[in-house]
Amino acid sequence: MESKRQQKYSKLIQKELGEIFQREGKHLVGTAMVTITRVLISPDLGVAKIYLSFLLANNKELFDKINDSKKEIRRHLGIRIGKSVRIIPELAFFLDESSAYAQHMDKVISALDIPDADEEEQEDDKED
Repeated sequence: MESKRQQKYSKLIQKELGEIFQREGKHLVGTAMVTITRVLISPDLGVAKIYLSFLLANNKELFDKINDSKKEIRRHLGIRIGKSVRIIPELAFFLDESSAYAQHMDKVISALDIPDADEEEQEDDKED
């Protein structure tokens, strides 16, 4: 369970990274839309695990480009939050596959062949 301080840092980093990707990181992401879905901070506030989701882009290619530019992104983050935090955390980026998993599960569930319940069984259930 994260402490209040970790949660506060997580929200701050998530907000600032979102703005960095919109403004300073435009040359990295181009026309793609990057969403920071979750930020987890280590207890010592030294490492931030950042989960990214992409729209209108090749996930792997864009992820590699962002991962290679970690130092530049961290520098922009330091400029933005340097006066309010003691440590600028190391950044570790991860692909958030939850939306792809949700789509997969939706397909699986819609492909299930579930027979309709008989009317008699439904009436019996109502009487109980």
